[in-house]
Amino acid sequence: SPDDTNPAKRLRSMEMETLCIHAGQQVAADRSFGAIMPPIYMATSFIQENLGEGGEFCYSRVQNPTRHAYETAMAELEGGEYCAATASGLAAVKLALDLVAPGERLLVHDNVYGGTRRLLDTVCKARHGIQVDYVDLGQPNVLEAVCSSVNGDKVRMVWAESPTNPLLQLLDLRHLGTVVRKVNLARPTGANKLLLVVDNTFATAFNQRPLEYGVDLVVLSSSKFIGGHSDMIGGAVVVTSKGNQPDLVEQVKQIHKAVGAIASPFDCYMALRGMKTLAVRMERQSETALKIAKALAGEPNLLEVHYPLLQNHKGHELCAKQMRTGGCVICIRLKEDVSGTVTQSENRGDNGTTASSQAVRRFIGAL
Repeated sequence: SPDDTNPAKRLRSMEMETLCIHAGQQVAADRSFGAIMPPIYMATSFIQENLGEGGEFCYSRVQNPTRHAYETAMAELEGGEYCAATASGLAAVKLALDLVAPGERLLVHDNVYGGTRRLLDTVCKARHGIQVDYVDLGQPNVLEAVCSSVNGDKVRMVWAESPTNPLLQLLDLRHLGTVVRKVNLARPTGANKLLLVVDNTFATAFNQRPLEYGVDLVVLSSSKFIGGHSDMIGGAVVVTSKGNQPDLVEQVKQIHKAVGAIASPFDCYMALRGMKTLAVRMERQSETALKIAKALAGEPNLLEVHYPLLQNHKGHELCAKQMRTGGCVICIRLKEDVSGTVTQSENRGDNGTTASSQAVRRFIGAL
């Protein structure tokens, strides 16, 4: 059956719900009073038994009990070995990009989140000397062709996003993982390995776990579905050493410690609290999104309706193989004559949405 090839569906719903509630929290349980929910440890420093002998927790930039609980939970949720919790989603993106050195190449899907593209163009390219090439990773032969071309050996990282923000394009993660492994096998001993990164913000681990498809790093904004209540900002990088580079976990730990782009104890607590209802929220929101998408599909005032489980979506079959549901986000494009102006809308992925035109508000209000 199709479920046999879909890791997201092999992970039973009850297992995911249990992970959302219990993952990580016993690791950093309150050792003083036995609190079930990990407390918020606001301390900067922690008492050491002897001079020069650092304990498990020494200084909160390096490690903090509340952040440790959240990071452990996120790593378990995504099926990784280590998670670095960051101050924002873009801080997580930057942390992963710091694995790319000046002069190396970065292949990026051409429909990535606008904030990621801004970071790549204004910082990575302009200031750090990294060559950034935007390609359509949805084309089956593009990645292999670029890596086998002149200077293909300088490609250090492939940056994917699925579903993309905001057009909800899907990428075949299993195919990308297979190609990256093939490229690495062809590289000479001692050469830098090609790394595959996936932005999993819109899907979350509830819908797919990219690390199970051969991905090396997962990045996400926890401000959206993980937090889920529009009351915290954060990001995460989840990594495995079982992929293309065995020492990747240690590298990410070292960069996280050196750069210091950490999530605060309070935001970690809020994200950990929000995670406990992730499965329930994602299930209900996905069901509602599909119903709304189907209802909107025949509306004459809409030029386009994008939702992965609609029959006319280019990634419809891939979604059924790769994801548990179609996700919680719908992208619509209004005809210009609805309001006489070009309209834009933003979905933040939590329990609130903003619309930048009266036309959008009128249209949605009429549903």
